[in-house]
Amino acid sequence: MQATQGELVHVLFPVSPRVFPFRRGIRIALRTAHIFTSGVLLGGYIFHEPASVLEPWLWWSVITGLLLFALDLFATLVLMFELHAVAVLAKIILLAIVPVAWDHRVPLLVIILVIGGISSHMPARFRHRLVFFRSRFADYWRWG
Repeated sequence: MQATQGELVHVLFPVSPRVFPFRRGIRIALRTAHIFTSGVLLGGYIFHEPASVLEPWLWWSVITGLLLFALDLFATLVLMFELHAVAVLAKIILLAIVPVAWDHRVPLLVIILVIGGISSHMPARFRHRLVFFRSRFADYWRWG
C-alpha cells in the first residue's frame, strides 16, 4: 500500500512526540553511559593516554551519543530543525575535526563537552526552539 505525502508527513512529524514503554529509563541509562564514556575519553587525552587505549572509549561515546539522538528522532523528525539538533550537529563536526587537528584534541573535546552540557540543560523553550522551517512547524509542533 502506497502512503500519500500527507501520511508520510504525519509519520515523520507527528503532532505529538512518539513514546514507548521505558523510554525515559532507557534515555537515562544511555545518557549516563554517554557521559561516563565521554568523560573517560577526555580525561584520557588530558592525561596523555595512548590512542589505542582510548579507542574503545571513543567508540562507546559515539555509539551512546548516536543512540540518544536516534531515540529523540524516533519521537519526531522536527527535532532536526531545533536548537538541540544544531548543537548535536556542531558536536559531530567538531569531533570529526579531531583527527585532522590532533594537537588540538583536548580543547576541541572540552568545547564539545561545554556545548553538550549547555544544550542538554537549557530550558526546553530554548532547546526545542525551531531554528529552521519555523513557519512550517510553528503551529504544528508544541513542546511542553
